Amino acid sequence: MIRLVLVDDHPDLVALLRAGLGPNFEVVGDAPDGRSGVEVVRAERPDVVVMDLSMPDMDGLEAIRRLRLGGPQRVVVFSGFQSEALEEASLRHGASAYVEKGTPLARLRDVLRSAVTSPVPPVTDPASLTKQRVQDLI
Repeated sequence: MIRLVLVDDHPDLVALLRAGLGPNFEVVGDAPDGRSGVEVVRAERPDVVVMDLSMPDMDGLEAIRRLRLGGPQRVVVFSGFQSEALEEASLRHGASAYVEKGTPLARLRDVLRSAVTSPVPPVTDPASLTKQRVQDLI
């Protein structure tokens, strides 16, 4: 069983993921923004986090930065943006993978399984852990 936290500001998408990921995934928490997402992740200690990037209060890059500064954490970015710059920034910040919304659920399941069985990726550019905003990369 893979324990995960969903961090996304679209409640319909969170409900779809809860229902559609299947029996091998247990959603142990969710949050509508990066700030509360960091709190839920720290409280629940999931195997992997599914993180949106464009959210109110605190965006996903800042949330990844805060999670990774606190120690190893597997994060799969699930974004509505088809953006090479956002993908590269996410991976530099230490995300395990970048998946575009609209990707079939079967593929997202495969990516989540792979993230859990792979080592937590290093932050490839520690200097990138400055406050880089999603809006600056769109």
